[in-house]
Amino acid sequence: MVNRNLQDSSLPQWPEAAVTLTALFHAQGEVTRLSEREQLFNTLLVSVNAVLWAFNWETRQMLYVSPAYERIFGRSAELLLSDYNQWRDSIYPDDLDYAERSMAEVLINGAVEDREYRIIAADGQVRWLSDKCFINRLAEPGQPMIIVGIAEDITDKKHIETELQRLATTDGLTQSSNRRHFFDCAHREFEQARKQDEPLSFLLLDIDDFKVINDTYGHQVGDSVLQRIAESGRASLRRGDVFGRIGGEEFAAVFPGCAPDMAMQVAERLQREIQRLGFCHDDQTFGITISQGLTSLTAEDANIDALFARADAAMYEAKRQGKNRIICG
Repeated sequence: MVNRNLQDSSLPQWPEAAVTLTALFHAQGEVTRLSEREQLFNTLLVSVNAVLWAFNWETRQMLYVSPAYERIFGRSAELLLSDYNQWRDSIYPDDLDYAERSMAEVLINGAVEDREYRIIAADGQVRWLSDKCFINRLAEPGQPMIIVGIAEDITDKKHIETELQRLATTDGLTQSSNRRHFFDCAHREFEQARKQDEPLSFLLLDIDDFKVINDTYGHQVGDSVLQRIAESGRASLRRGDVFGRIGGEEFAAVFPGCAPDMAMQVAERLQREIQRLGFCHDDQTFGITISQGLTSLTAEDANIDALFARADAAMYEAKRQGKNRIICG
């Protein structure tokens, strides 16, 4: 016999109960899926080698920073969220002004995508960041201005770029500027001297009897001679002078802001320095000499090629006069 009180109770009837259970199972499934999505999102954030961040421009408060912050900066994310200066104080001092100015440009342009600056990590290592930032356009009118961004660690990329630049501009044997880079720098110094109405001198030097050295002692010894010449050049020239290897045994230098008499003093110092060099091979010792051609900027010079041509002619005149001397042209 059916219990009427039970049948008439407030418990849901079976069809209603089934709906309730279905809804409950559905809700639990949604919770599970949300939890799985959150776990996936957190896993992605941890694996990305870039810092996602959100910043309240008006209060100067960091609202969010992803886990990569602690890995790249080596600093506490909790401290950053309580004090934005944790990020600001990490920026390399020479780059701080640029980093702050470029971030402020987001207020005008809505986005800044080409910011690159250095930071000093907690372990003292200098790292490069590419830090893109955007205004959060999803915010409703009257809401605080939130800037969101992504700061990518590009240190390895910068190191590769630096090495490629060095290889492109440096003579591999002597570690001096190669011909192309030397004349690029010389051209800039020429234009600057013209613009500022300042003196400029050009020096060309050639190792005397270098072919005899190679034929007598071998190319390995010849390479050593070239390397020592380059070292002497870097040691004898002034800070700011341009020096490079422009041919087999030819080197050149440009002296910005250097009047003819001072340029002669530098050339004589280099001449003496090279005369002091000594080389040994199979119990034989020998020294080397150089011939130099020196010239200075005149009002008639249209470009750096004019100075190079005069210095070249003066250097060959030094060869004709017996070598191991400086001739002005």
